[in-house]
Amino acid sequence: PPVYVKHQIVHNPYVVNDLESRGAITVEEVDEVPEGSLVVFSAHGSPPEDFEKAKARNLRVIDAVCPLVTRVHNEAKKYSREGRRVLLVGHRGHQEVRGTMGQVEMTLVDDNVPSELPEWGDGEEIAVLTQTTLSVRDTAYAIDSIKARFPQALVRNDICYATTNRQEAVTKMAHSVDLVLVIGAQNSSNCNRLREVAAAQGVPAYLINGPEEIDPEWMEGKEKVGVTSGASTPEVLVESVIEALAPERVIMLSGVEEDVSFTMPQELR
Repeated sequence: PPVYVKHQIVHNPYVVNDLESRGAITVEEVDEVPEGSLVVFSAHGSPPEDFEKAKARNLRVIDAVCPLVTRVHNEAKKYSREGRRVLLVGHRGHQEVRGTMGQVEMTLVDDNVPSELPEWGDGEEIAVLTQTTLSVRDTAYAIDSIKARFPQALVRNDICYATTNRQEAVTKMAHSVDLVLVIGAQNSSNCNRLREVAAAQGVPAYLINGPEEIDPEWMEGKEKVGVTSGASTPEVLVESVIEALAPERVIMLSGVEEDVSFTMPQELR
């Protein structure tokens, strides 16, 4: 220590606090990092200008960007080189969206208001990319809106496997429980989408950081509670919530086997 981290390494306070207890210092801007220091860029991805600022400040950078986000960055550059206009479906202001939109010139389609589309001509060649942590259902709706206006658009579904698998599991689980608890942070996109997916099935759903946030009134009259978590929620938090609930029985739902692995950042090899 100190090791500086630009933006929360992942959107989970338990993980962030754990790193900070070991000497990490979380900042929001590269300009906050003292010259010559070591800085880790967060998993959400960073725009090129942040790397330029880091170079000017003589910083040693470890880029912890998720490889699935890097794939979206590379797609944006590829389609831009081909002369296509790029549309990005995502949440305005989200860190991942900021990083992706910095790669090339592109237009954001907020998945909350997908009807607000640019006034481009019918002959425009268009590529559509997506933020990796969106709702599968809402993204499909946004893509339908885009295709209705630009039927020739090339569409890439960039929602990551961890996000998709969890949403499918919650949809399945929601039909068998009286209540769903999603364990994760309030600023986590994929955790918020999980709560929305459960609620869309007609089941009360709450997003909590840990067992201390469980309201006993939620449990009144409930016999079966579904528990799920976001992609960056540590298993220890899931276990602590289950322990606090003290259930008579725990049933594990089978799901898609996740066997994807990634290499360490080049800076650490």
